Amino acid sequence: MAKILDRLLLFIYSLSIGVICVFAILLMSDLVPSPDELLNTAELQLTVIVAAVILFLLSIRFFYISIRPDRTHVHSIDQRTEFGDIQISVETIENLCLKAASRVRGVKDLKARIHVTEAGLEIMIRAVVDGDVSIPAMTTDVQKQVHDHLQETTGIPVSNVAVYIANVAHAPVIKSRVE
Repeated sequence: MAKILDRLLLFIYSLSIGVICVFAILLMSDLVPSPDELLNTAELQLTVIVAAVILFLLSIRFFYISIRPDRTHVHSIDQRTEFGDIQISVETIENLCLKAASRVRGVKDLKARIHVTEAGLEIMIRAVVDGDVSIPAMTTDVQKQVHDHLQETTGIPVSNVAVYIANVAHAPVIKSRVE
């Protein structure tokens, strides 16, 4: 929700700054009357002050967003054992997933995405399969292989393994020439 609000605020901020820049360009090229003639009314002065305060507050918000550390991106998964700490990178876990999934017959062009949750790892496997394999049986095998291999290898609980079949690859048919 905060990201959507920040995007909306950034849109309004960018639009406002764009309008102000266009107005400044027109003002400097004498295509619009000078501000002394426009700012004679109290309502217009109050409107300009309110708009300036809002733009200043938005500037402070965007400055804060630009310097704060990003907490949503996890580079490694930390575990504590009786002997010390263990850190396993997300890239290592992705490679372990790809290794386990590639053992299943009929799977090609694998990609893995890892999402770390409180319940454990959520893994998304994207694959292209051969046209002559049973997709339900093959996806079940991929899920089981990835789940078991990761839990045995890393000791990190796996809460979900989702498999997305992106496409079906057909083996090229080679015709022999008869002369």
